[in-house]
Amino acid sequence: MPEEKNEIEELIDNMISSGDDLVKNIKTLLPDSISESIEMFHESNVTNLKKIREFLNK
Repeated sequence: MPEEKNEIEELIDNMISSGDDLVKNIKTLLPDSISESIEMFHESNVTNLKKIREFLNK
């Protein structure tokens, strides 16, 4: 189980960092209003992923 837990945590970290990169790059291409919405959506996803990680560490 610890191996699976580490793999899931690694996957969560990759999802967060990939999302950060995507938002950073896409913000330059989109109008401000849309890029702000995408940034807020990503922040919500990051919050949920962190909650999942916390749940795994219980």
